[in-house]
Amino acid sequence: AIVLAATNPALDDAFIAEAIRLPSEAYIGDQMALVDPDAIHAAREKLMGAIGKALEPLWRDLHARSERAHFSLKPEDKGARKLRNVALSYLFASGAQDAAGIALTQYETAHNMTERQGALITLANRHGAERTRALDDFYARYSSDALVLDKWFQTQALAFHPDTVEIVKALGKHPDFTLSNPNRVRSLYGAFGANQWAFHKEGGAGYALLADLILALDPVNPQTAARMVPPLGRWRRFAEPRAALMRAALERILAQPGLSKDVTEQVSKSLAG
Repeated sequence: AIVLAATNPALDDAFIAEAIRLPSEAYIGDQMALVDPDAIHAAREKLMGAIGKALEPLWRDLHARSERAHFSLKPEDKGARKLRNVALSYLFASGAQDAAGIALTQYETAHNMTERQGALITLANRHGAERTRALDDFYARYSSDALVLDKWFQTQALAFHPDTVEIVKALGKHPDFTLSNPNRVRSLYGAFGANQWAFHKEGGAGYALLADLILALDPVNPQTAARMVPPLGRWRRFAEPRAALMRAALERILAQPGLSKDVTEQVSKSLAG
């Protein structure tokens, strides 16, 4: 089906990109009575790898043919950029030795943010010199543009990297991170809370990290702090011991003296609802 969709000349690239993309881990979790983040991640990664490897020549072809010499806002060119990023993600998942190099080349030669960020997202998911090089370059290029820099924080918080919890913790101490900027908080911690696999890392480190953020943010911006609570409030959707660890994080927040009304109401609702 993937080959038929990807090679059908009657279909435009934007449609093909959507048709061949796997559903997100969060979407898969929403279909389950009890979410198993590790099983979902492992199964999806395995399927991505299998499809990537089995159809590697197709991904190379799609990635090459969807390149455009000049940036354009025409629908067909926007679709081509979207398809190029999807093809890159499958090629990267295939385990091909040159995949990281291809992703870095796309990053470095991109003449638009869609392709540059697409390559950055792909590289952010794994260890490697290419990952470090791209992230460092993106920061150097865009550190003076607050909205684009938000993407730099967000990309790392959403990454399927084995050390995402530690990476987010370190980024929370970055000179360009501040609790007084709601957009920056959402780009880092809001994105992290949406990263189903990393946030629910076994042992509860992600829950503790988000609880610490909520407690630190509450005196600065209680409204934004309250908006960070819902990822913990989904504890009923998870089996033990995750559910107990999420409840414990909520209870620790609620026990904080001087907690704002906004956060108190949101946490109380999450525990009782």
